[in-house]
Amino acid sequence: MKMDTVNSRILHSLVFAGILFVVLITSLTWFELRGKNDIMGNAYNKRMIAAEEEILRGSIIDRGSEILAETIASEASNIRNYPQKRLYAHIIGYHSSIYGKTLLEAKYNSELLGKSNLEFLSVFKKMLSKDVAQGYNLRLTLSHTLQTVAREQLGDRHGAVVALDPRTGEILAMVSTPDFNPNASSLEENWKSLIENENSPLLPRATMGLYPAGSIFKVVTAAAALETGNGDYMTNDQGTTVIDGMTFSNAGQKARGDIGLHQAMTVSSNVYFAELSQKIGAGALIAKAKDAGITKSFDFDLPRTDSRIGDSGMGKTELAATAIGQGKLLVSPLQMAMLAAGVANGGEIMQPYLVKTVENAGGEVLRETDPESLYKWVTPETAELLKEMMVSVVEEGTGTKAQISGVRVAGKTGTAQNEKSTESDSKDHAWFIGFAPAEAPRIAVAVLLEYRGEGGGRAAAPVAAKVMSTWLKMTATN
Repeated sequence: MKMDTVNSRILHSLVFAGILFVVLITSLTWFELRGKNDIMGNAYNKRMIAAEEEILRGSIIDRGSEILAETIASEASNIRNYPQKRLYAHIIGYHSSIYGKTLLEAKYNSELLGKSNLEFLSVFKKMLSKDVAQGYNLRLTLSHTLQTVAREQLGDRHGAVVALDPRTGEILAMVSTPDFNPNASSLEENWKSLIENENSPLLPRATMGLYPAGSIFKVVTAAAALETGNGDYMTNDQGTTVIDGMTFSNAGQKARGDIGLHQAMTVSSNVYFAELSQKIGAGALIAKAKDAGITKSFDFDLPRTDSRIGDSGMGKTELAATAIGQGKLLVSPLQMAMLAAGVANGGEIMQPYLVKTVENAGGEVLRETDPESLYKWVTPETAELLKEMMVSVVEEGTGTKAQISGVRVAGKTGTAQNEKSTESDSKDHAWFIGFAPAEAPRIAVAVLLEYRGEGGGRAAAPVAAKVMSTWLKMTATN
């Protein structure tokens, strides 16, 4: 009996020890695969801060090897230099001994310090080497030329431009304004004014700004109509319509007469889409918006804010407002560029990304990002119908200023009311989303201009046209 008790205790002890062993192995495995990089990449890790004095932090370059961030070694200390100054402030971020690191500098801190163990036996190589240790370099998907053009087009206006390749998800240009100089001397000298500035120059509007979508959301409403069997809906547009006691009007209350979906998209009829929403229903409209990624989180190289929309219990007037891009709907420029890219890519939205490769100092590729599908938000048939409507918008509708000579462009304009919009002093946002060439798209864009008081067709479409035409000329031989 006593022997049985002893054996039982031994067995329990062995089981307990086995459980502890499994927990230990699991913890070590998690740390090795993921936790280590998170800890080593933490900008406030004191060991990593100390290590930076002994390591030449890696460079960040564009797709054509233009230097966007570099470390200049000196006897006193290593200085992080941003030769393009403001141009990439909302992508690369900053690296400051006082204020820490942000954006790509923070996200890829361990790689830039060469601490990711991407090279076999790299630790031993560095231990044996007498040279200054060098971190890994990041090669981005961005084009410096296109980034420069996008920034020039924004000028002194506040807003954002996002351009990507709809076939791969590569971000080609991404600009937010107002911006700031991320070099440490300028950053530290102007920090107080930067954080107190009511225009929020530290905010990456392209990824973290949320705005009413206005009429660019009609692309989603049209998709929901087509896929619920309401694509043939017709109405007599008298310039205004009343839904559950609320009046919805076209721009200037212009009457369009008998009108269907294709023409309504071309001229951006609020009356048509407000009435159409009642046929579609809140559930179907919201479901289609979610198919496009609105409200969904996804991995990205930079911090981003999820877009928002009301719930399926919304009333008739809120449904009508949402269908024309108002109501509780809030979207980011990145999200809407992805939506346009999804139409361009036959209904499939690709995972967006900024970092193409991580390379060692010798140029050897240690890690490469491959294109990956993120959402299939509409069928290829629906995407083709949406594309033809968007081509009509640019050829004969509200988006004619997005035309490019010799190229068929697809697009949608938007003018979004916001908290500053009033009848006497309009501060509406101006939007444009689109892609080109329509038959074989190589670039998709979203342009947002804050509080412009102008329609998207007048203010935002020309910006998009310049960005798209620049890229098409650059890639004409591809």
